[in-house]
Amino acid sequence: MTTPASPVATAFSGYQKLVVGMLAFLQFAVILDFMLMSPLGAIIMPSLSITPAQFGTVVSAYAFAAGISGLLMAGFADRFDRKKLLLFFYMGFLGGTLWCGLAQSFESLLLARIVAGLFGGVIGSVVLAIATDLFAPQMRGRVMGFIQTAFAASQILGLPFGIYLSNHWNWHVPFLVLVALGVIGGLLIAWRMQPVAEHLKLKQEHGAFAHLRHTVAEPRYLLSFVSVLFLATGGFMLMPFSSAFTVNNLGISLHDLPVIYLVTGIATIFIGPLVGKAADSFGKLRVFLFGTAVMIVMVLIYTHLSTSTLAVVTTINVVLFVGIFSRMIPFQALMSQVPAQTQRGSFNAINASISQLAGGLASLVAGHIVQEGADGKLHHYEIAGYVVVATSLLASVLLWRIQRAATAPARA
Repeated sequence: MTTPASPVATAFSGYQKLVVGMLAFLQFAVILDFMLMSPLGAIIMPSLSITPAQFGTVVSAYAFAAGISGLLMAGFADRFDRKKLLLFFYMGFLGGTLWCGLAQSFESLLLARIVAGLFGGVIGSVVLAIATDLFAPQMRGRVMGFIQTAFAASQILGLPFGIYLSNHWNWHVPFLVLVALGVIGGLLIAWRMQPVAEHLKLKQEHGAFAHLRHTVAEPRYLLSFVSVLFLATGGFMLMPFSSAFTVNNLGISLHDLPVIYLVTGIATIFIGPLVGKAADSFGKLRVFLFGTAVMIVMVLIYTHLSTSTLAVVTTINVVLFVGIFSRMIPFQALMSQVPAQTQRGSFNAINASISQLAGGLASLVAGHIVQEGADGKLHHYEIAGYVVVATSLLASVLLWRIQRAATAPARA
């Protein structure tokens, strides 16, 4: 199936709706695997007797592995049927997640996260390439919005259930359950998704290395790559320690954590599609800047918060994710218009690689910025918040320049 020829076509076909659903499920599995590390951090650290710095290393290991695999895969990303490529990396990702569920030591968990990152970190770029191939530019805001509801679904269904399983059994169980569900989803995609290979009919460079080199050297991609670098910092700086901060600093019970994620997830599952529609209707850059402003305000409030109530923390979390979604969705929609069709896979793979490497570095740095006091409280968390604010402002400036330089009809 190819991108619709008509520039005014805005209705999804039945097959396109099915594809969006399957891609959203893949995102759900991959995001949940990563997101589980954050709320389970408060359980994993004492269970394995590891420090915040070691936990930051575990989180960053996934990101570094994903970044490396993205660069290695970029030269081949446009040389295969995207469906086959997707299934290959997805099966490897499930293997890494299974290892996480069986890990009994810091070293074993570290290696498991590396394997999960090598395969899982590439999936998002393949998903974006498929979405770009199958949907016209004027539909992509909504597509990205629906796909990103996987993030909300992971909060509504995954995180509360994961914490519940951990509290009643142990932290290994959520990963094992995720593998079981992931296998079912993979089989459905193998059965129902059609090949995505229209790009193979177009002229390709002779070698994978040449393809990678030409993509990296394309001048008009440079700002995009740099903007991804700054955009990736936020989640990796704050998220790995959010559960420990919420429990130890804000005084929220570990058993109340699922309530925060449940309410936030319910709110954001509606926010995603609305943000996508707004991006298509009012402009992707405008929505992105709005989201950045909201996120900056909430990050500053959250990282300076002291002992608080469940209602206050939940409200802050919901508004924070309104800002995060209002950045993520228009950014992805705008980036989908940048690369040529024959370079979509490699462009997205390089973007994903940069995002993961930058995120891994951010998590590693955050693990050394944030210190655990004798009372169990985390100190200097607000400094990580200042770094997020600075990188968010830089990303906004770069995206404004990308938008100004873009010629959407030529790059659709």
